[in-house]
Amino acid sequence: MADTGERAVAGKTSGLIGQGEEVTWEGRHLGVKQRFTSRITGFDPPRHFRDEMVRGAFKSFVHDHHFEARGGRTTMRDVVRFESPVGFAGRLVDSLFMAGYLRRLLARRSAAIKDAAEQESGRG
Repeated sequence: MADTGERAVAGKTSGLIGQGEEVTWEGRHLGVKQRFTSRITGFDPPRHFRDEMVRGAFKSFVHDHHFEARGGRTTMRDVVRFESPVGFAGRLVDSLFMAGYLRRLLARRSAAIKDAAEQESGRG
């Protein structure tokens, strides 16, 4: 994603990732260069996988990716549960700002994944 400069910098940086593997992403979010390492903790291809943060700015971050075939197409649904650090202040930031920021970020990322997948399959 060009706007955040996200790229895989450690762990599994190319190809398909699988159960127990980790990847570290680096990108600029909220004006700050950040690293985020996640591990695949749930894996049920082609229907679902879960990644969980093992290092990063959040107190916790769990991201479920659900896939379903519908009418010759695949739909993807993301479910994210996260908690920022620093107690009450973090919960306030989460409800006032972070939830919306992550929702917009995931929507842009999903659109980028869709574009890449359609180009790869010759449908785009």
